[in-house]
Amino acid sequence: MTIALAHEISGPRNGSANAPVVVLLGSLGSNRSMWDPQVAALSDECRVVAVDQRGHGESPVPDGPYSVRELSEDVLALLDSLRVDAAHIVGLSMGGAIGQWLGVNAPRRVLSLSLLCTAAKFGEPQAWIEQAAASRSDGPASLADSVVARWFSEELAERDPEFVARYRAMIASTPAEGYAACCDALGDWDFTADLSRITAPALVIAGEQDPSTTPSVMQILADGITGARFEVLPGAAHLANLEQAGAVTALLREHIVGGVYAPGRLAAHAAGMKVRRSVLGNGHVDRSVEEVTEFTAPFQDFITRTAWGDIWSRPGLDREMRRLLTIAVLTAVGNEHELDMHIRAALRAGVDSDTIGEVLLHTAVYAGVPNSNLGFALGKRALADLSSTDTGHTRVSDTGHKRVSDTEEDFRT
Repeated sequence: MTIALAHEISGPRNGSANAPVVVLLGSLGSNRSMWDPQVAALSDECRVVAVDQRGHGESPVPDGPYSVRELSEDVLALLDSLRVDAAHIVGLSMGGAIGQWLGVNAPRRVLSLSLLCTAAKFGEPQAWIEQAAASRSDGPASLADSVVARWFSEELAERDPEFVARYRAMIASTPAEGYAACCDALGDWDFTADLSRITAPALVIAGEQDPSTTPSVMQILADGITGARFEVLPGAAHLANLEQAGAVTALLREHIVGGVYAPGRLAAHAAGMKVRRSVLGNGHVDRSVEEVTEFTAPFQDFITRTAWGDIWSRPGLDREMRRLLTIAVLTAVGNEHELDMHIRAALRAGVDSDTIGEVLLHTAVYAGVPNSNLGFALGKRALADLSSTDTGHTRVSDTGHKRVSDTEEDFRT
């Protein structure tokens, strides 16, 4: 059962309704205030959601043990409560494990992943069993000195002991059962074999002096996630977002927001995806999104922004007219795969079959009888499929040609 996570929403200060949503998930023993430097810097352009995970901060503390899946499902429930379809997930340490789980098990909800000082496997289970036992018997305060020594470099501890003491107090104030139950979750965590299933754009950040998730451990993440960007920050231990706040924030901003044109591109993509779903249906679009690879992602982004976010969104022609024009053009150029898809989408949307027939007849005069013959064959098959309550995902047309394969469907607009 999920729980309602305590959280704080900041920005965007520019007031944009289409601002990207960024979810910040922290380390074992922390609360959402650990993200204060990033919240302040990102909330000018983003809607930033800083989260207390279950058993931490102001969130409820159900009895353990917990699992990474439960921690992740809490985040999905939070997104649902905020009516956020998809967000940029930023996770450090335990938060990074949640990000990995979401990247594989809820890919449609993850626009990008930023994984800081985390791992696909956090050492051996016995160490976590012992930490959980210590927390339950003596409280997290008994572990605070050893934990904070891993959080920050010796140089920072010597230079600013008050700063380090503040975060030691954060660890000590964590509810004992919440800390212990999350230790249980991390002891069972091993995602090494699943990293290749993450398709979201990924940024992996390691602290050069991090004794917990060393750069070599982080390299496993970067190598396992296709196309991941890997950065190692000098002068940073485990809580790199605090010790090297400026560098981390700059990397996050570049990864999430991009350059000067990025906000407009994001807005066009969001608008295009809405139109694309309304025209083609959620089923087709979901299949296309699920099949996106690193190779096809730029093309998917291009057609979503330009074809759907620009051309199909223009007010000069109504939606039915655009459907009919698309059918006519696809018939003229003999594009069977796209034509079949748009005929079916038009029929499902309530476009009269006689009207589609008139378009195909008219196209025959100006683009050739063979092309319109193919259009009629596809239309006949689509009508038959719809009348028998089939959703239209047949593999062979009336002409005997094989339909596009699932892998090829990435390229269908």
